[in-house]
Amino acid sequence: MTLRVIGAGLARTGTMSLKIVLEQLLGCRCYHMFEVFANPDHIPFWNDAIRGDPLSWNMFLKAYGATVDLPAAACWRELAAANPDALVILSVRDSPEQWWDSVSDTLSTPAVIPAVPGTPLAALAAMVADLWWMRLGADDVFDAETMMAAYQRHNDAVRAQVSPARLLEWRPADGWAPIAAALGLPVPAELFPCVNTRAQFRLPDFGVRPETAGG
Repeated sequence: MTLRVIGAGLARTGTMSLKIVLEQLLGCRCYHMFEVFANPDHIPFWNDAIRGDPLSWNMFLKAYGATVDLPAAACWRELAAANPDALVILSVRDSPEQWWDSVSDTLSTPAVIPAVPGTPLAALAAMVADLWWMRLGADDVFDAETMMAAYQRHNDAVRAQVSPARLLEWRPADGWAPIAAALGLPVPAELFPCVNTRAQFRLPDFGVRPETAGG
């Protein structure tokens, strides 16, 4: 299947809620970073993607109808070119400061992904570090100014390079309506899902618990 939606928004912009919403609206699976946790054999593909190697995007994502979150969001140009009819959703926060406040309390903490040599966690951590540096221009994921500049630069690039006819800029508070309208679908009756909040945040562990990682 080809992608119907490409999520260009970075992590901590409501991407897990967006995944659930798109799966319900489209009736198909949506690729999110959690798919990498569930399938560590995907990491080599993303390492190649980060380097800009030519890849069979639609073959790799053949089981999915949409993508959101990193690492796919950092490759939005390639995905948009491979799926010219797909809607591009740029999920954002109200400001870079609001985004960083969430990221710094969840993703950008040294203990989030224990660096256990030789494990999938270590491979994932290396991939994510390369992604932020090589794709998003952030060489220090713990520095507020560096990260906020990368966030703003990324969003500005999407706004400038995606045709307005296929771009939807969306905030979690916008809910179902803009997404359903952009896809030509009815708005579901139930409340919009609000998941993976800061209080709920956790990462899968590939079977290696943070409290036991590294002994």
